[in-house]
Amino acid sequence: MKPPKKTPERLQKLMAAAGLGSRRGLEKLIADGKVRVNGEPAELGRTVNEGDTIAFDEKTWRVVSEPVLHRTLIYNKPEGEVTSRSDPEGRPTVFDRLPKVKNGRWVAIGRLDMNTTGLLLLTTDGELAHAMMHPSSNVDREYACRIFGDVDAEKL
Repeated sequence: MKPPKKTPERLQKLMAAAGLGSRRGLEKLIADGKVRVNGEPAELGRTVNEGDTIAFDEKTWRVVSEPVLHRTLIYNKPEGEVTSRSDPEGRPTVFDRLPKVKNGRWVAIGRLDMNTTGLLLLTTDGELAHAMMHPSSNVDREYACRIFGDVDAEKL
């Protein structure tokens, strides 16, 4: 896991930075009592320090002071894959073909529709994903589209 700063770090922020989930999703897990710190159920607002243990989803991590090396990929998404961790309809997802990560998980930076092809950024760095997607970061995005048929001014 990513090390906390010199001061204690909020649990959900540390877990998100380690790529274990979105901050909001982790807050829900904590509120639902599914995350434990040092063997005790965690509460929202809980802070952690080096040496603390965090457990959820049948796995346990120890907070350490060494930095974690994150991975980032540029993926050329083909048509027919969904940009979702799992699909209730059983369609293939972009995550099915990615290399496995030992600690953490892949986070898609943005989304592409199932019928859309193009480059998609994926990372194990939750803070990078948040910074790239949050509107306050003012990250420009450009899209190209092809339109078949005649398009007049009214349709535009």
